[in-house]
Amino acid sequence: MNAWVLRATVLGALTVFLRTVLGFGMVYSPTHGEWMRTLCLIVLVGAGIAWGLIDGRNDRRANPDPERGGADLTMRWLKAGVVGGLGSGLVAWLLDFVPKFDLGGNGLIFELTAGAAFIVLLIFIPAMAGAALGRFLVGREHRKAETGPTQATPSAA
Repeated sequence: MNAWVLRATVLGALTVFLRTVLGFGMVYSPTHGEWMRTLCLIVLVGAGIAWGLIDGRNDRRANPDPERGGADLTMRWLKAGVVGGLGSGLVAWLLDFVPKFDLGGNGLIFELTAGAAFIVLLIFIPAMAGAALGRFLVGREHRKAETGPTQATPSAA
């Protein structure tokens, strides 16, 4: 399975799950909607950052020289974001027809355009930030290992 397909499937499913939980939460406890939306946003962004961090660390360990490149994480995550956003929008639109599911009542055009674009950004940007951080941290570890521990030399009197 391609790496981006796995990421798109998991993060798209996470988005649908969070929207479903948020929909049930808004029906049964509408006064707590603001913190529930914030919590769902934090979970989705956190998942993207964490997975991007893992990708960045693994890529820098496999390719320690930044000049020689590595995996194209930008395209991997862009594909994952686009497919995850479109797929989650389509599934959410279909689930909205199921009785007792309240996912906002958005139309198909909205879900596949504005809704999907928002989800694409919520997947892509945090993942790329995580990948950059992961590459930076491993690069710093390599630089520290190359210089070795510095020892203080006793001064001659």
